[in-house]
Amino acid sequence: MKIGIIGYPNVGKSTLFNALTGAHAQVANYPFTTVDKNLGIVPIPDKRLEVLGSLLHPAKLTPAAVEFVDIAGLVKGASKGEGLGNRFLAHIREVDCLVHVARAFTDPEVVHVHGCVEPLSDVQSVNLELFLADLDVVVKRVEKMKKRVEAREEVSFLEKVRDALEKGEVPTAKDEREILHLREYNLLTMKPCVYVLNMDEGSLARGEFRVLEEMRGFLGEARILPVCLKSEYELSVLEPSERAMMRKELGLQDFSLDRIIEESYNMLNLIRFYTIKGEETRAWTLPRGCNVLEAAYRVHSDMGDKFIRAEVFAFDDLTTYGSPHTLRERGLVRTEGREYIVQEGDIILIKFGV
Repeated sequence: MKIGIIGYPNVGKSTLFNALTGAHAQVANYPFTTVDKNLGIVPIPDKRLEVLGSLLHPAKLTPAAVEFVDIAGLVKGASKGEGLGNRFLAHIREVDCLVHVARAFTDPEVVHVHGCVEPLSDVQSVNLELFLADLDVVVKRVEKMKKRVEAREEVSFLEKVRDALEKGEVPTAKDEREILHLREYNLLTMKPCVYVLNMDEGSLARGEFRVLEEMRGFLGEARILPVCLKSEYELSVLEPSERAMMRKELGLQDFSLDRIIEESYNMLNLIRFYTIKGEETRAWTLPRGCNVLEAAYRVHSDMGDKFIRAEVFAFDDLTTYGSPHTLRERGLVRTEGREYIVQEGDIILIKFGV
């Protein structure tokens, strides 16, 4: 699963990417510093995994992870190819959900592509480019499918999608067939999105959230996280003890980067399960609704190919009784077949043939 970081140039996308990944993507005071996308693997904060580590004392603790993609800044006209727009929009189509960074900080040394800092206007403009890009895709497909008699039903649905996009509305589906069509079109406007409002230290510490309220008025129930990305990056390179002390001095909320990771992860509709075989305790991600055979394949193809059964127990039971051995004695370890639907927090021991 991939999470794409989008927004205008010079709003803090690469700063966020660097803070999240510990990478060193180029940051500079001019548009299109990032032309090719930057990729980074980010561990998902996981309190359950920490608890498992303290209970089981494995030699290795491995968190689940997601991939973040730092995508070059869009500009007005991107849907028509302006500012390398076609390439950047193609990068956005490759990801599963979006983190949209909007600039709310003022800094005369960091130019704004439009000459003024108006985060709500920026968000509206970027979203408009996504709508226009989707509209272009749908219109072209309508023209193509109209030539095929057997595609009459799909053309009718496409025209509804086109009408919604023209009104600035996200398309919806009423049944499984329409859902499959929408997935096939891979529309940018249907990708789940969390918004990061990049503020300066002072405004964030003082709780000056007028701009945040304006954005909420436009975006409705969308998740919007106010963060000072410059501070977050500077803090990310410190030792944990120094980081906590500096946060307190700056009056910043704890774990802002963790919140961004968690909100992004939550949009992907994934669950986490755990394996504790051998010296490694590890968290894994799986799309919600998958069965234990799919979980076995997620761990290793041999486990899936030669799957026999799975032993499953609950995280809460383990924390109550302290060890898998005690859970067995108390009859709290279940044996499940391949059709068992994996639940959030399951601890799974997969039995497979040699």
